[in-house]
Amino acid sequence: MFKELKFVFYLLVIFLFIFLIGKFYFSDQNKKNYYRSISSLDKKINIYSLNLPLLKNDTSNVIEYVENKVSKNKKKYHFWKLLEND
Repeated sequence: MFKELKFVFYLLVIFLFIFLIGKFYFSDQNKKNYYRSISSLDKKINIYSLNLPLLKNDTSNVIEYVENKVSKNKKKYHFWKLLEND
């Protein structure tokens, strides 16, 4: 008997919790607060972006190209000729 009452109490608490959360989540007051916070964040981002400093570009001529000097006497190998030698 005690187990059944405990089980019913647990179910009642779970359903009440879900009902109250849904009621709050879908309320008009919550939707208004959500949209107000989004619009205030957009305004803050726009104000902050206007005050951002522009940095000078210092990346020009960073890469130095080095010529690789390979001896011209190097033997050239061909794939098919390597197979024929076996």
